[in-house]
Amino acid sequence: MKQISNPPNASSMMATARSFGNYDLAAAFADLIDNSISANATIINLIADYREGNNCIFRIRDNGSGMNRDELEVAMRPASKNPEETRDKSDLGRFGWGLKSASFSQCRILTVISRKGTEINAARWDLDKIDDWSMGQAQGNDAEILLSEQFLENGTEIIWENCDRITEGFSIEEDRFNELVISAKNKLSLIFHRFIEAKSGSKSKLQLTLNGVDLEAIDPFCKNNLATQAIDSDTLDIDGKEIKTQAYILPNYNKLSEIEYNIAGGEEGYLRNQGFYVYRNQRLLIHGTWFNLIKHGELSKLVRVQIDIPNSLDEIWKITVDKSDAQLPSKLRKRMKNLVENFKNSSSRVVRTKGARLDNGSDDIWERYVNKGTTKFQINRKNILISTFKNRFKDDQNLIETIFKLVESRLPFETIGKEIAMDHINVLQGHSTQDDFKNVAKPLINLLKKELDISSENELIDKALSNDVFKREEEIVKEIIRDIFK
Repeated sequence: MKQISNPPNASSMMATARSFGNYDLAAAFADLIDNSISANATIINLIADYREGNNCIFRIRDNGSGMNRDELEVAMRPASKNPEETRDKSDLGRFGWGLKSASFSQCRILTVISRKGTEINAARWDLDKIDDWSMGQAQGNDAEILLSEQFLENGTEIIWENCDRITEGFSIEEDRFNELVISAKNKLSLIFHRFIEAKSGSKSKLQLTLNGVDLEAIDPFCKNNLATQAIDSDTLDIDGKEIKTQAYILPNYNKLSEIEYNIAGGEEGYLRNQGFYVYRNQRLLIHGTWFNLIKHGELSKLVRVQIDIPNSLDEIWKITVDKSDAQLPSKLRKRMKNLVENFKNSSSRVVRTKGARLDNGSDDIWERYVNKGTTKFQINRKNILISTFKNRFKDDQNLIETIFKLVESRLPFETIGKEIAMDHINVLQGHSTQDDFKNVAKPLINLLKKELDISSENELIDKALSNDVFKREEEIVKEIIRDIFK
């Protein structure tokens, strides 16, 4: 058969590229940041410049290795890489489309200026002037005047103009523009958190700014919280390549600050953000999925599993052009399902045996009790306050037990759960002032002193602070006891 040349129409091809992937502003920025990191940049500045109409301008500037004229021309070429070729282990790209597809998902005019050594070059794609693959080029001073500021060393600056996808073809309100930028900032703080928080001696720490403000790393695993549990690390082998897994169980909401709670929950909450967090070369690709191994549920909502994959396994993970989706390789499904079940069990700590008490010490007022998989909560009869109170009224044990069971049977679980889900910060359980606490604590402490026949101030302090009710207000309890022994 005769072979002929049949290249795509330039305008149609580039218009189609605008719909590659599922880019929002953060995902588009992320693809460009990937390129900067691959170019060994340690400083990346993002600039979002609001202007009325379709005239908003975005700039991405880095201190990477830069590109000469030939390298810039290749970088601007659509599909400039073969995804089947072997790449450097640190390469965050694959298809050679990232710069173009990410940029055109947001704008119609893409300009790239780069300095390498003493050479400064610029190239521009304008979707309204692209007939016959016509790309603009400039060198030297003509390239330099396009920069936001002059390069002192090597680096690259990318400019998006005519951002019709962001403005949706209309004049975007400044408040809405700022909302989009803030949302992008939060997502990028998550996507690149391991680069931003990198410790010396490993990968160089990345300074990532947006409109002059440093992005702070958002760690989805809350590793700095002492209540976070790291469990079940493993290394899996597939085709001679290592995949590392590390599961974390996040703290209960009452062990998180309001800031930590909001960060860990994200825009969609704890339930949606449980699951696998898949990283390639430290960069977060996809998160909040169990790959259909289990369903998202209450018992697993605190489980998050870090998975590190090498870029040599991109194809079997079926990573998309925009890096927003991946599929669990069939070779790993069975092994990962077994791991997931272990993670889930560790999170829920459900013991499917008759009459198992869970997560309780004798100092807690309430205890969690599981019977054949059914969970209920009971007043802890071993708690020192409860047991002392019962002993105080030895002749009324049956009546007291009846009252306890009545309280246990009428706990408003459904209402409490709904209120916490809607606004956990303002669901208060306890005393609103120190005086309120003192009024409750003092007679109880006196009861302990009398019934346990305690004559030492230190002994009473030890007994009182062994109880969960009192140890949260240690200083006030000590003050009460000092007053008692005066």
